[in-house]
Amino acid sequence: QQIRGLEEELGVQLFDRIGRGLVLNEAGRLFLEEARDLLRRAERAAATAREAGRGEVGRIRVGFTASTCFNPAVTRVLKTFREAWPRVELVLEEGRSSLLQSALEGGRLDAAFLRPPLGSTDHLDFVLVATEPMVVALPAGHRLDGRKSLALEELRDETFILYPRATGPGLSENVVAACQKAGFTPRVSQQTPQLATTVNLVAAAMGIAVVPDCMRQLRPDSVCYVPLRDGSLKAEFGLAWKRQDRSRAVHHLIRTASPSS
Repeated sequence: QQIRGLEEELGVQLFDRIGRGLVLNEAGRLFLEEARDLLRRAERAAATAREAGRGEVGRIRVGFTASTCFNPAVTRVLKTFREAWPRVELVLEEGRSSLLQSALEGGRLDAAFLRPPLGSTDHLDFVLVATEPMVVALPAGHRLDGRKSLALEELRDETFILYPRATGPGLSENVVAACQKAGFTPRVSQQTPQLATTVNLVAAAMGIAVVPDCMRQLRPDSVCYVPLRDGSLKAEFGLAWKRQDRSRAVHHLIRTASPSS
């Protein structure tokens, strides 16, 4: 009766009736193949949904600033995450801090490597990933080239290239505040939107700059990097994400990025 009911529902005969027996006909054979395939796909869909719920598959959109990508901690976090969760796709996007923060708040990014402080927001959480010293970038052949270390007050007569406050408030404000504490206000000749551009302008002898230590891998042939003597001026960066994000995959990335992991 179940077979006959199914045939009536489909409007096609699935079995040939030979005597008291039933033999699957061509329509029935094709229907069976499709039904089995449908069951397999349903099982795969259920398994994928369970894996996504555990954060084992999916996609994470991750932003980063141009300077943070030079820090080896970012490489470590991304490599460790890929090894632990190979079926989670990481989609990377570079941008300025302010734009990345807006993208996070607007849901266009799931997480972003940013330098603090974040702009005024009640919607984002942040974990510190790494801290590194700031160093002085000098054009090759500069009068201070070759020094083992420098005190900030030795730079009072230099022309500075700064990162604009609008795109990187933490770095620029910290440098200016440290100089003022050392007894002078830096004389600024240029403001550049990217730290890589800053280093290139230093190489062109347009001025000097105080940059995160990770930038020393840029232009080593034409830029000399000298540590600051007291080591008190630091550059920090971390991972930010939307506070209400419930994605398990994003939480896996947060745990991977946390220094305690």
